[in-house]
Amino acid sequence: MFITGGNGQVGFELQRQFALFGNVLAPTRHELDLTDANAVDAYLAEHQPALILNAAAYTAVDKAESEPAQAKRLNAELPAQLAEYAAKHTIALVHYSTDYVYPGDGETPWQEDSPTAPHSVYGQTKLEGDQAVTQSGCQHLIFRTSWVYAARGNNFMKTMLRLGREREALSIVNDQIGAPTPARLIAQVTALAFTPHASPLTPHITSGIYHLAPRGETSWHGFASEIFKQAQALGEELAIHSGTVNGIPTVEFPTPAQRPLNSRMSLTKLEAALGVTLPVWQYQLALTLAECCEA
Repeated sequence: MFITGGNGQVGFELQRQFALFGNVLAPTRHELDLTDANAVDAYLAEHQPALILNAAAYTAVDKAESEPAQAKRLNAELPAQLAEYAAKHTIALVHYSTDYVYPGDGETPWQEDSPTAPHSVYGQTKLEGDQAVTQSGCQHLIFRTSWVYAARGNNFMKTMLRLGREREALSIVNDQIGAPTPARLIAQVTALAFTPHASPLTPHITSGIYHLAPRGETSWHGFASEIFKQAQALGEELAIHSGTVNGIPTVEFPTPAQRPLNSRMSLTKLEAALGVTLPVWQYQLALTLAECCEA
């Protein structure tokens, strides 16, 4: 199988989960330049994978506003290219997407068939990738997730741990609501979609779009506060404490790309398809923090 973005947060966890499924190809950027369509075609022709897990993406949300062509290549054109190959060779493609494809307003959790209306280059290019995969005719799973973090790489949790050690007070946005999703959970759920099955490289759930996140919701302020609370319980020495984490509205923290205020996503479709109950985000944070702090 072929995993793109194998050194990223999700790609790394996918390598862990899918190691028992067979030979894993997860080339680094130096081994395969995903921005080069010809290089990708040549790699596919040479290795002829029986399954593609596309964890590569242009995720620098603000930078995408000034680099739309680069974002479009990785977020839209690459998924389209991989989906075309998957359709031609009758193999499955798993593609990872985002809550940024939705309008981001209101308070009602988004359904998989909710109207899309992204407000950023990142969201728009990710939506184009979703549409390309859906329209390709290949067997596919598109997992839309939110607020991804892990014990490795650069992410909100690790940034908060660093700042919490350095500063006695922080101001964090408190009116964007979603579910922090560890990369480990994304990979575990992906693997569940392929087991048990007579053919381990064929998903046993219906092709389509699924929301993948833990249960529950919080703000970035709530997420940060829980990070500090749990980290202190693990014995981490922090300069900050819960009383000095200040909540601020999004308007006081302007960014080049507009963030969705509502990133809530209904999990009913995925839970029904897999026959599982997804865990709450606080428990998932505890597992990820333990791995990070013990490293």
